[in-house]
Amino acid sequence: MDILANYGIVLIIVAAIFGLLMAIGIGANDVANAMGTSVGSKALTVKQAIIIAMIFEFAGAYLAGGEVTDTIRQGVIDTTLFADQPDLLVYGMMSSLLAAGTWLLVASYMGWPVSTTHSIIGAIIGFATISVGSEAVDWSSVQGIVGSWVITPFISGLLAYAIFVSAQKLIFDTETPLINAKRFVPVYMFITTMVIALVTIKKGLKHVGLHLTSSEAWICSILVSGIVMVIGYLYIYKKFADTEENHGFSNVERIFSVLMVITACAMAFAHGSNDVANAIGPLAAVVSTVESLGNVASKSAIAWWILPLGGIGIVIGLATLGHKVMATVGTGITELTPSRGFAAQLATASTVVLASGTGLPISTTQTLVGAVLGVGFARGIAALNLGVVRNIVASWIVTLPAGALLAVIFFYAIQAAFT
Repeated sequence: MDILANYGIVLIIVAAIFGLLMAIGIGANDVANAMGTSVGSKALTVKQAIIIAMIFEFAGAYLAGGEVTDTIRQGVIDTTLFADQPDLLVYGMMSSLLAAGTWLLVASYMGWPVSTTHSIIGAIIGFATISVGSEAVDWSSVQGIVGSWVITPFISGLLAYAIFVSAQKLIFDTETPLINAKRFVPVYMFITTMVIALVTIKKGLKHVGLHLTSSEAWICSILVSGIVMVIGYLYIYKKFADTEENHGFSNVERIFSVLMVITACAMAFAHGSNDVANAIGPLAAVVSTVESLGNVASKSAIAWWILPLGGIGIVIGLATLGHKVMATVGTGITELTPSRGFAAQLATASTVVLASGTGLPISTTQTLVGAVLGVGFARGIAALNLGVVRNIVASWIVTLPAGALLAVIFFYAIQAAFT
C-alpha cells in the first residue's frame, strides 16, 4: 500500500508510457485488418489508407472504445484475488502492456499479422499465474480463445467464399458483367452498410448518449442502408453511363473499388472501437487502483486522457510500421482485386458482428486472414501462397506463450524496481 501512496504518480506515468507502446503495436499490426485488403487490391494507395485509418481508427477508439474495456480485464483473471496485494495487480498490468507491446512491435517488424487481443491475454495470464497462482486464471475462457483460432477464420473463410462465388455467378461469369454490376453492386452496398451500421450503433452510440433497443437499431440500420443503396445506384449509373465496355472487367472492378473504400472506413472504425481496449483496459486498471490507493474495483471509470492516448498510439504505429503487415495481408497470401478484397472485408465485418454478440474477445486479424484464405480457395489452392500461410499460423500459435513469457520477465523487473 505504501508503494501505491509514495510512487502513485510515477506508476501512472510509466503505465501510460507502456500503454502508449501497446497502442503503437496495435496500430502497427492490426491496421492490416482494416486496410490490408484495400491496399492489396489497389482500391487505395498506402498514403490514402493511412489517412482514412487515422481518421476512422481514432474516431472508433475515442467514440466507442470504452465499451469493451471490462471484457478484457474481467474475463480472463479473477481480480478479487489481488484485493490484499493491489501493488501486484498494478505491476502485473504494467508488465502485460509492456510485454504485449514488445511482442506486437517484433511481429510487425517481421510482417506477421498476429492477434493483439491474444497478445495481451497471454501476458495477463503469465503475470497472474506467477503472482497469485493458476487459480487466478479463468481457464474456460482461455479454452474459448484457443477454440476461436479455428472457429473464427473458418466462419469468415466460408462467408468470404460464398460472397466471392456469388459475385462471380451474378456478375463476372455473365455475358454483360457491367450491366449486372450496376444491378447487383447496390444490393451489396445495402448488405455492407447494414453490417457496418449495426456495429456502429451497437458499439458507438452508447458513448454519445444514444441508447437504442435492438429493434430500433435494426430499423435505423435498414433506413441508412436503403439510403446508401439508392445513392450508390444513382452514382454508379451516372459514373458508368457512357461506357460501352459491357464485356470488360476493368470497369466492374472500378465499381467494386467504390465499395472497398466504404468497407475500409467501416472496418477502421469498428477496429478502433474494439481493439483500443487491449491498450486502455490494463492502463485503466492501473490508474483506478493507484488513485483509490489499492481498492481493486471490478469496474472503473476511464480517466479522460486514456482514450485519446490509445487513439494517438494507434495512429503513430500505423503511420510508422503498418505498411509491413499491410503487405503480408494485401499481397502475400493471395492476389487481390477490388471484388476479392470486398468479399474478404464484408466477411470479416460480418463475423465480427456475429462474435461481438457472444462477448468472446476474437481476433480481427485471424478473422480477416481466414476471409482472405476463403477468397483464395474459391480460386483454387494454387492461388494461395502456402509458405506465407504457414508462417502466419505459426505466429498465431506462438503469440499467447510469447506474451506470457515476456510478461513474467517484465513483472519481476518492475517488481524489483519498485521494492
